[in-house]
Amino acid sequence: MFLLAATGSSVGLGNIWKFPYITGQNGGGAFVLVYLACILLIGVPLLMAETLIGRRGRQSPINSLETLAWDEGAERSWRLVGVLGILAAWLIISFYSVIAGWTLAYTARMATGVFQNVTAAGAASIFLDLISDPERLLAWHTIFMMMTVAIVSKGVRSGLEQAVKVLMPLLFMLLLFLAGYSALKGNFAQGFDFMFNLNFEGITAGGILIALGHAFFTLSLGMGAIMIYGSYLPSDVSIPKATMMVALMDTVVALLAGLTIFPIVFATGLEPASGVGLIFQTLPVAFGQMPGGMFFGMLFFLLLVFTAWTSAISLLEPIVAWLVESLSMQRVRAAILAGSASWLLGIVMLLSFNHWAFEFEFLGQKKINGLFDVFDLLTSTVLLPLGGLAMAIFVGWILSKVVVMDELGQGLSFYFWYFLIRFIAPFAVLLIFLNAIGVF
Repeated sequence: MFLLAATGSSVGLGNIWKFPYITGQNGGGAFVLVYLACILLIGVPLLMAETLIGRRGRQSPINSLETLAWDEGAERSWRLVGVLGILAAWLIISFYSVIAGWTLAYTARMATGVFQNVTAAGAASIFLDLISDPERLLAWHTIFMMMTVAIVSKGVRSGLEQAVKVLMPLLFMLLLFLAGYSALKGNFAQGFDFMFNLNFEGITAGGILIALGHAFFTLSLGMGAIMIYGSYLPSDVSIPKATMMVALMDTVVALLAGLTIFPIVFATGLEPASGVGLIFQTLPVAFGQMPGGMFFGMLFFLLLVFTAWTSAISLLEPIVAWLVESLSMQRVRAAILAGSASWLLGIVMLLSFNHWAFEFEFLGQKKINGLFDVFDLLTSTVLLPLGGLAMAIFVGWILSKVVVMDELGQGLSFYFWYFLIRFIAPFAVLLIFLNAIGVF
């Protein structure tokens, strides 16, 4: 269950929405290679560390960190790292649900043929009409949040475990099916060359830091989700093997997404570096011009719905687990309370695209989506990197080596990981944080 649940948490909109467009913006193959190195050297060690804390503590993130710190004679204030993660999860799911609502809306639009032979201007207009209408956004946001609460309220075995057993295989089957369609109908050769041709002239120092940052965020690090799933991991399961499989499956999804999207984009003469509009404005034009495009476009956005759903479940679970554990609240009530709080904050987020939009400048770049951008920047540039940094320090320097070895085993690979988690990972996460806040 851990493998599917943790993969479901890691595989989200970032794999299928963000990874392809940042690859397009940073030169293709060389960026992919740097990203893979970052996953292996930074992402996996941090994933192991967070899983270790969860399994050793067997509680919610806040209580696990407090208990383990107490056992080591350290300050119980380490529980604040768990608080930081749960706060980040709450903020993220509130705006994540709004974006996930867009995927539901686009699934319906593809199914009804709205994008058939649509022009670039027409696709942009459809997208603008959607985000400018708060009532429609509220409806889709509400539906998605209800879907998430329904699964989490059923508990680990009846809800989470059953959901990932169904959704994750469906997700992989859909992605493989779409990749096959892309290979047959798209310009697969050009897409493959773009993804894997090592043109190091296209990579910059900034691109390396983007790859490092995405490797960190794509694995759902720093928000307590992996820690929660680690608390359900049996003692006889190898943490290194399990986390390597999670990282491998997450990476395979990202690469398959690129091999699905880029051949379609190139076949229709569109721009692979079109940024955040790649999914919601560029791809609908591509699907609208291709044979069978409406059907396969519907499947593509359904795939996005599944990835968003599994990630949202993992974002809500740490909050619900803490409410059940610390306040003795019934799970159904805790799920409804946590979901309602996220839903209410989500209303603020969706209004940031229309009635409550305002412009501000951050690190020389203009942002116009008000509080949506504020909370996005707060979580991605402050809360998650600080949470990841703190967890690396906690496992590398606060937990005794005996405890860590008891969870991970011994051998040469352990000492290599121990070096990475004590020295390389904290330094790398600190670089992500400093780059994100514009220090360099």
